[in-house]
Amino acid sequence: MGKQGVGAALPRREDDRFLRGRGRYVADIAMAGMREVAFLRSPVAHGILRGVRAPQGAMVFTMAELDGVAPIRAPSALPGFRRTDQWPLAKDRVRQVGEPIAMVVAATRAEAEDILDAITLDIEELPPATDMLAHRAGPPIHEGWPDNVVLHSLVEDDISGVQAPIVVRRRLRTARQHMAPLEGRGVVARWDTRLSQLEMHTSSQMVHVTKTGLAECLGLPESSVRIISPDVGGGFGYKGILLQEEVAIGWLARRLGGVPLRWIEDRREGLAGQANCREHHYDITVHADHDGTILALDCEAHVDVGAYSAYPFSACLEGAQIGSILPGPYVVPRYRCRTWSVATNKPPILPYRGVARTGVCYALETTLDAVARAGGWTRSRCGCATCLAPRTCPTPM
Repeated sequence: MGKQGVGAALPRREDDRFLRGRGRYVADIAMAGMREVAFLRSPVAHGILRGVRAPQGAMVFTMAELDGVAPIRAPSALPGFRRTDQWPLAKDRVRQVGEPIAMVVAATRAEAEDILDAITLDIEELPPATDMLAHRAGPPIHEGWPDNVVLHSLVEDDISGVQAPIVVRRRLRTARQHMAPLEGRGVVARWDTRLSQLEMHTSSQMVHVTKTGLAECLGLPESSVRIISPDVGGGFGYKGILLQEEVAIGWLARRLGGVPLRWIEDRREGLAGQANCREHHYDITVHADHDGTILALDCEAHVDVGAYSAYPFSACLEGAQIGSILPGPYVVPRYRCRTWSVATNKPPILPYRGVARTGVCYALETTLDAVARAGGWTRSRCGCATCLAPRTCPTPM
């Protein structure tokens, strides 16, 4: 192995300072006069928010105080897409466990959490939508919707005339997953009174997305928002969206006029309320010939997208990906795929490390293994893209 080229060991330039403990993360940032922020979060998955009673004299803010703030809205040009309004703090209704309801400011995080414990919530609990199949038709969790379908996607082909000696159908489901980077989300924000500019340090993978979305929600020109992303301790998609907490703290920083504010997500907050990924259900059928040639592929897929569309990706990225990538490397003469992105009372989903491909590969390859067994032959490792590679494949390993 040479000193240069493929396989050569090259030290990364940034490693030295990390190994010496000289990294700088959001939690390392300290400013004079800084105040700590904590969020009171919903203990229930679905309910009508009747009231929030806070201790007298405490700095507690609810959505009623956040005047001039618009909800987070993730747009999509896909036909039939239904947009959700995700307020920085819950307004009238809570739709997931961990949804922020109130924001507390104090001298220390411990003091802020003590104030949280003294707040009384009045929530009329409603039955939650927990299963994308059972609750697709409703009751709807968003007012004005006829059902819980955020988007219905269709790749259409006529497979009614396909005559196949081997037909294998499988129903497969993947579990919802949660991202857990070593460093959780975190925000340090202050309003620069000299420049009339919001300055925000945030653990983000996509600072320009945060800048644009934050400006939209706060009604500011983008020139009045400065986003700084210091060292980031892992992300993988988890830190690629605009957070409710970023909007709420951005408003509060401007309201307090120069007082620095800091919120550091603890592990319980992250696991309970922040975004998830990859909860899919597949009803997949493969039609094949005796020699292993795929004649048709038919699939009905569901994706549990949670309660809201995360900005900027919306709730439909995984569902749209399923229809476009399901055939994979195989030649599929006839292909039909229907996908429902279904809202439930769970955290929103995010594009995470492959964006639907893990579920798609699992569903298709598991079914093709069953087709191979039904045909009485095994799949070789030739990589043939025209068939399932029986023993007669012209390019065996």
